[in-house]
Amino acid sequence: MARLKLEFPEDQYYYSTHLTVRVTDINSANHLGNDSMISMISEARARFLFDLRSGDGEAAETEQVGTIVTDLATTYRNEAHARDQLLFEVGVMDFNRYGGDITFRITRPSDGALIALAKSGFVFFSYARKEVMPMPASFASKFPRVNWVDREVDRA
Repeated sequence: MARLKLEFPEDQYYYSTHLTVRVTDINSANHLGNDSMISMISEARARFLFDLRSGDGEAAETEQVGTIVTDLATTYRNEAHARDQLLFEVGVMDFNRYGGDITFRITRPSDGALIALAKSGFVFFSYARKEVMPMPASFASKFPRVNWVDREVDRA
């Protein structure tokens, strides 16, 4: 099977947050388990989206529409251990009419080690209508450097 390779442009990170590896995040091999890494990625994504919306003058538009994760790809580069503080740098790329990708670079600041890279696809979704919705203009306008791809979302 071909290995997954993730590479992101350096200038596409817009947000960062720190998370600490808890003892309960450690697996039987005595390092951060992949299930816990996915939970930490989800927390970093939630913080990123919350901070974007909290300063949004057009919050009413985005409050009507949420986001749904469509896929997640993660590559692991180094182990992390209990009490390691990790830096999650969050970016966006490959916008389409309905969403795009949120990217993550996870490092350990104490030694500069790259722990993981991840890419999470997302779409905007109306929970009231139960359907995928176009990306709100107020969201897209926050990221003028993001490239747009000509890709439709499968509504099936």
